[in-house]
Amino acid sequence: MSIKTICIYGAGALGGAIAAKLASREDSDIDVSVVARGAHLDAIRRDGLSLQEADAETPLTVRVTATEDPKTLPAQDLVITGLKGHQLPLAAEGIAALLKQGTRVVMILNGIPWWYFHRDTRSGHAELQFDELDPGGGLWRLIGPERVIGCVAYQGAEVVSPGVIRLSHKGRFVLGEPSGEMSADLAAVAAVLTGADLSISTTPDIRSEIWSKLMGNAAFNPISALTRALMTDILADPALMDMVSKVMKEVRAVGDAVGAQFAMSVEQRLEQSRHIGGVRTSMLQDLLGGKALEIAPLVGMLVALGRLTAVPTPVSETILALVTQLDRENRRGN
Repeated sequence: MSIKTICIYGAGALGGAIAAKLASREDSDIDVSVVARGAHLDAIRRDGLSLQEADAETPLTVRVTATEDPKTLPAQDLVITGLKGHQLPLAAEGIAALLKQGTRVVMILNGIPWWYFHRDTRSGHAELQFDELDPGGGLWRLIGPERVIGCVAYQGAEVVSPGVIRLSHKGRFVLGEPSGEMSADLAAVAAVLTGADLSISTTPDIRSEIWSKLMGNAAFNPISALTRALMTDILADPALMDMVSKVMKEVRAVGDAVGAQFAMSVEQRLEQSRHIGGVRTSMLQDLLGGKALEIAPLVGMLVALGRLTAVPTPVSETILALVTQLDRENRRGN
């Protein structure tokens, strides 16, 4: 796979950070473009895309081709999506406009992704689709799960002002094919991203990586939104941590039922969380910004897959009802 053109579709916090790192490679002949909108797009066009890294004294500022309309760009060798799961369906046609034969699409997603059961050999539900993640099957039809390279990101990032992104620490990204193959395409994409000073690893079991991260996301994200609490606030509250632990146990049980393998116990995952620091989760950031919350991939699918596999998820069902109402009221007020 030859990668000469890369489009970051959704150049918000994580997408924008990756775009900035790719565009900063002085020795690269790769053409980097971004799809963004609103004040963020205007700022990128006017001032460039600026990245504030935790260990850097000065921001990194780059110039990239930026547009709101992907149809103005040529077909790409690689597309990287920085959109959240609930934003993807509306972008299906735009992403499809960037595709040609051989284009791969790296999807950086939290929670259960729309392509999850494509070529899955463990769950007994291969090729199962969920309307909650892909209404009408638009992503499956227009993009195709066979183009996808899954990506799990362990990287805190935030758009602090239009055109300016801040990374809270030096994170890492895990890539994997839905089929589990350690393909040449996977290696090529990993090499390009590694060359942009990103910490990249590849895995033959991306689904287990998805479930391992979901242990934290399904618990901390909605609880932080419901309480407006920073991670440090949640970690310091015994009652909230009891709820976090119960959700993690439900994630572990449902994940086990669909064939995921967990590298950490719930207790180990809780201990790991204590090192995150006083950050706002992505769901809390969206709540405070008046944006729609990423509920279905993080909580909704946990409940849905619990029902599919006859695994009880009572705490997550309660949280789902509460955060769904919170999302409804928050958007009504904005």
